[in-house]
Amino acid sequence: MRITRIEAIPVAYPEPNDNDATRHLLFVRMTADDGTTGWGEAVTMWPEATLACAAIVEGLAGLVVGRDPLEHAAIHSEFKQHTWWYGVGGIAAFAISALDIALWDLAGRATGQSLLDLLGGPAHSTLPALVSCHATLADLDEMARTMAGWVREHAAAGIKVGFGKRGDARLGVDHDRDVAFVAALRRELGPGPSIMVDIGASIHWDVATAIRRTRAFEEFGIAWIEEPLGADDPAGYAQLRSGVTTKIAYGEREWTPRGVQRIVETGTVDVVGVDPGRCEGITGWRAAAAHTRAGGREINAHAWSSAIVTAASLALSFATPNCHQVEIKPLANPMQHELSSGPPLPRAGVFAQPQAPGLGVEIRPGVLDRYRL
Repeated sequence: MRITRIEAIPVAYPEPNDNDATRHLLFVRMTADDGTTGWGEAVTMWPEATLACAAIVEGLAGLVVGRDPLEHAAIHSEFKQHTWWYGVGGIAAFAISALDIALWDLAGRATGQSLLDLLGGPAHSTLPALVSCHATLADLDEMARTMAGWVREHAAAGIKVGFGKRGDARLGVDHDRDVAFVAALRRELGPGPSIMVDIGASIHWDVATAIRRTRAFEEFGIAWIEEPLGADDPAGYAQLRSGVTTKIAYGEREWTPRGVQRIVETGTVDVVGVDPGRCEGITGWRAAAAHTRAGGREINAHAWSSAIVTAASLALSFATPNCHQVEIKPLANPMQHELSSGPPLPRAGVFAQPQAPGLGVEIRPGVLDRYRL
């Protein structure tokens, strides 16, 4: 099998899980000489980043066309060598991510193996689902009831709530309001399901605020606090870690395995969030996971995007011993439920090991055409 064509497909779509905001993604369709197709994705978010990433994908296509997809490791190295001048991380990493995921998908389809098989097989028999959502409603009791309903609907093991997001919730700003919400959510959930609090990029806490707020949350048994001090404050995170018992999560804004290694080496993170649609694809994610495991830390595959990244995250999570859950969006959305004829979904709150060749999702190109920029 030889790769004959690479197409970058930028899309914009309404995301009900983000207060119906327009979100942007870049898809890559990789076609082989026998007509087999592999799919990849970059979680680019903004229109200018999406179009810039598409240009880089098109520029890198010459390193891929004519090659066997089973050469994905060598091709990934060539991507890194080619892009060193204009990007270590950032949009270059996004483009590499989309191409790398497509290569692995095509390699699996060429050999009849699932991505999980290509990764060496499962480290888990099943994995629990974790609802990952944004707080949007002004009425905190109503928001808590709604979120608890999502957990029950999906039989999820817990819920991760984004503060500082679009909508009227106004969480992350006022201490008493934040604590009242977490208390209401725990009351609605009961003692079983776990709660994770994700402080959005629009919220900026200092160390004293992070310690006080997290200690208050600890009364309600939160499992981790995510990015309370942003993406790059090892000294601040060291102070926070010494002042609370809750696990600290960050790392989602690292675009390279070396970046993940750097924050693990600070000793200030317990759960590292890594997105295969941003951190150099499946190859990059595996390297990042090796750094977290060597450092005795947990890794969590960010999957808050389309069915393609969800499928990649699912296989990577199953293949990785120090990964313990899989995030899901609670509301049906175009890039999960319309894009794929069989999007990765849990049953009775747990995911089964993926078995179909490659990523295991069949993409409907017409959906991409409908949302294409």
